[in-house]
Amino acid sequence: MALTPLGSVAVPPFHASAFDHGDVHLATGRIFVAHTAGNSVEVVDSEGRTHVKTIPGCPEASGVLCVQDAGIVFAAARGAGRILVIDAASLAVVREVASGPRPNGLAWDERRGRLLAADVAELSARLLNPATGDCVGQLELPGRPRWCVYDPDGDQFLVNIREPACVALLTPEPFALAGRWPVSTDGPHGLDLDSEGRRAFVASDGGKVAALDLGTGEEVAEVSIAGAPDAIWYNAERQLLYVAIGKPGLVDVIDTTGMTRSDQLVTEAGAHTTAFDRVRQVLAVFLPGGCRAALYHQE
Repeated sequence: MALTPLGSVAVPPFHASAFDHGDVHLATGRIFVAHTAGNSVEVVDSEGRTHVKTIPGCPEASGVLCVQDAGIVFAAARGAGRILVIDAASLAVVREVASGPRPNGLAWDERRGRLLAADVAELSARLLNPATGDCVGQLELPGRPRWCVYDPDGDQFLVNIREPACVALLTPEPFALAGRWPVSTDGPHGLDLDSEGRRAFVASDGGKVAALDLGTGEEVAEVSIAGAPDAIWYNAERQLLYVAIGKPGLVDVIDTTGMTRSDQLVTEAGAHTTAFDRVRQVLAVFLPGGCRAALYHQE
């Protein structure tokens, strides 16, 4: 089950740059990526292999999250303390929501229509109502947050904390810190869920990916990776996990049935941003040196 190259798409300004998180709007196959150096969100069409649009006004762009059913995209402007709400069809910014000084990680509670924004300056989390712009809750986190997700079956948010190495558990109603799951490897960073298998995958700076039981928080398995990771994506159909590693520049592909590395894709130094289209089975890897999105099909 190899990753087959499909080509690449040039992204303005067409010279060395820097990206952060990305996500895919599944209905259209459009990839939205935080272009940190460009203070923008870039939109790439994976099927047409074209750059669609630059959405400006997102200073120090960081977290990006597509909400599929609602057809909206959230983008964290870490340099401005706000969240952009983007219409996925028209690509217009329909509103901006105040979020705290430096928002980064984002997670969406589809039950209540609430957005979690984890702040790397205040070491806090805010629960936002993007329809009204209201902050409906705020709490202090145990340390610096990295990525976060919402677990619909457990009705809880999971937030990776760099130090102390743990996953913070937040209940959405009432909005509260419900507990911590310790992680045995330093620097939890990338985070994604295997909802069917009831596991959370945590990729840490110490060079390992751990699988945690979503019921108990127990580490049930781990596997070594080639370096400090960033974004990770779980491919439920193939039971594979893609782990982007900026140094030296590769993607480790983990077979999650046995928690072993099944493949390794060489990318480019600094390439730590990816996005995965589970409908089309396409992985996008953003290459900062050439300012391009490299596209691969998962066989």
